Amino acid sequence: MTDEKIHEIRSNPEKAECYFSKKLAFTLGPVELKELSEERNIKILDVRLEADYQIGHIPGAISMPYEELNDRIKELNKDDLHIVYCYNNYCHLGARAAYLLAKNTFSVMELEGGFKTWAEDFRFAVTQ
Repeated sequence: MTDEKIHEIRSNPEKAECYFSKKLAFTLGPVELKELSEERNIKILDVRLEADYQIGHIPGAISMPYEELNDRIKELNKDDLHIVYCYNNYCHLGARAAYLLAKNTFSVMELEGGFKTWAEDFRFAVTQ
């Protein structure tokens, strides 16, 4: 993409509105997750490796490693909102899991920053 094209896109408020409305609809940060975690129809899915989940995870999260998600998807309820997270900003397991869930008609959001942001940047409680 050329610099001119990027400038054209950045100068278009309608495109920015579209982008940010989608981002806000399908991602959330640790503070929002902490507030939502008290709700009944929220399921927090840790898609990291089981061994990493055992070391520490977000309270209330269910271990469902990405590699197992397709086989275990029948364990999930389509009436719930599923919040997925992986390791950090650079890990795409959360986005891949969210895509798989959405493709299978589940409501889903992704925690931005993953477990690292929850535990290290915000220093929220971790269950071990």
